[in-house]
Amino acid sequence: MKPALRPSTITDVATAAGVSPMTVSRVLNGRGGAGEETRQRVLEAAQALNYRPNAFAQSLKSDRSHTVGIVVPDIVNPFFPEIIRGAELVARPAGYTLLSCNVVEDPEREEEVLGTLLDKRVDGVIICSARLDEERLLRAVAPHRAVVLINRSVAKRHAGTIEVDYRSGVEALITQLVAQGRRRFGFAAGLASSHGGRKRREGIEAALARHGLSLAFDQPCTPDLQGGADIAARFLPEAARIDAMICYNDLIALGLMKPLEQAGIRVPDDIAIVGCDDIPAASLVSPALTTLRIAKQDLGEMAMRMLLDRIAGRNAQQGIVIEPDLIWRATTPTL
Repeated sequence: MKPALRPSTITDVATAAGVSPMTVSRVLNGRGGAGEETRQRVLEAAQALNYRPNAFAQSLKSDRSHTVGIVVPDIVNPFFPEIIRGAELVARPAGYTLLSCNVVEDPEREEEVLGTLLDKRVDGVIICSARLDEERLLRAVAPHRAVVLINRSVAKRHAGTIEVDYRSGVEALITQLVAQGRRRFGFAAGLASSHGGRKRREGIEAALARHGLSLAFDQPCTPDLQGGADIAARFLPEAARIDAMICYNDLIALGLMKPLEQAGIRVPDDIAIVGCDDIPAASLVSPALTTLRIAKQDLGEMAMRMLLDRIAGRNAQQGIVIEPDLIWRATTPTL
């Protein structure tokens, strides 16, 4: 078997260029002290040998790795890749490499990944929709230099926060549906561990209470297409007493719609369906899905800017609340 090629070292570059390792270091780090002819020899040797500086060794010297992590619950959910894209658009020009971590809706894995990122010496971490309870979450983020949470609230001394005001969005939605005669509301609630799910429920219950109403159906489910299908199976036996279903996210709503159609339940005539997130498929299905739109790429950009501020020691008490936009489509009655 052919032995694996050893990565080139600074000594290899120095030997090839006929200079000292110190001269190579000064040239590659742009510190000057070498003539133009020597500088060119060093650069050509480094390129020929495919030399790459040891990033780990550099991070030990500088106490900075120029890497940051982003943790998402489920990369299959179209909501999160757009956040990652936004974060990357800010991180790269700032000289940071972004490490994306998928924890597949598992709090144990979330905790493990946060420990692994700490071992990798990341300069900071963004956590989207954390599933850990508060005690475990605070314990996991405490050793990190800088932390930003999306869709989760903690004291600002622990992390910067960006929250979506689901409550106001849901209240506006329910006000419209009640005005159109809807009275029997259901909630496909997502995971019980979801902070955002609890905020949605608070908004639903507050809005319904103002109209003397209460939830007629309230069930947890996984935040995916299968979760919507599972809700349909539980919901169909009592479908006649529900005329509006609020879904934790668009995937649940989309997973619910097909079984309703197969059962002869008409959307929106018999039941209004509402999602949350405005993923691309929401506007492509028939009937097109009414939803709460969150500017997902903007969310990632804001989170990364906030993280870079915290890494630099700025705006340590920063928190942002953004409001979703109600996108009214064909799964609810015409406005």
